[in-house]
Amino acid sequence: MAKNSGSSLFGFVAGAAAGALLGVLFAPDKGRNTRERLSYKLDKYREELEDLIEDLLEERKVAVTAAKSEGQKVIDDAIKHAEELMGEVDALKERISTPVLDDEEEV
Repeated sequence: MAKNSGSSLFGFVAGAAAGALLGVLFAPDKGRNTRERLSYKLDKYREELEDLIEDLLEERKVAVTAAKSEGQKVIDDAIKHAEELMGEVDALKERISTPVLDDEEEV
């Protein structure tokens, strides 16, 4: 169950983040507004990833039997991927925080 739970939750969070990111990027709005909304959404997804890592770490503490140790490998892998995703979120936030003048903002 831990294998399916961690993988499903990680997949859901990653899919939601990608969908929101694409939705915001293709929305017709000024660049500054889009960057602010994207930064806000990335903060929210980062918080969700932190919560996911915390939950996974709590599950790791419960591992006792051999079956759970196999699930532990899945949890460790999910933690690694979530941390990598958090790093990518931070890098993306850094990139979008650099102001870029849009045609509408050059006036």
